[in-house]
Amino acid sequence: MAQHPLGEHHYALSVTWTGNRGTGTTGYRDYARDVTISIEGKPELLASSDRPFRGDPARWNPEDLLVAALAECHLLAYLHACVTAGVVVTSYRDDATGIMREDGRGGGAFAEVTLRPQVTVADASMVEAAQQAHRQANEWCFIANSVNFPVHHEASVTVGPVLGP
Repeated sequence: MAQHPLGEHHYALSVTWTGNRGTGTTGYRDYARDVTISIEGKPELLASSDRPFRGDPARWNPEDLLVAALAECHLLAYLHACVTAGVVVTSYRDDATGIMREDGRGGGAFAEVTLRPQVTVADASMVEAAQQAHRQANEWCFIANSVNFPVHHEASVTVGPVLGP
């Protein structure tokens, strides 16, 4: 196995098209956009294109996965930021959205993603630090630092019940 520079991480997966209906890509409407994403040791992920692009709406599409990656990365970086700030998070939910615009030439790009984390912390004294931790999480999020569109944050922090012993 090759040595990698400190802090460099490599990721590998397989994407297999499973949408051949018997005639391959003989025509735009003649094949399904079904895909299976595989990583050794993990459950397979059934994917497709988005419905407007003749995809299967019951499967994950690349646009879903991009928004999910941003939301999950922020969540994980946020939890780390809260630990370092002494904030006890007791729940976290994000109702994230993204806007992608087609360019009229067959392509397009995301214009923005908005994360809406709803965080519950254990004590009122933690609310300000919990809000600040979102800024730190945004700086630490590898995925947000890799995209060329704005990732907005509309966070809310509330105080929940005291944790048990």
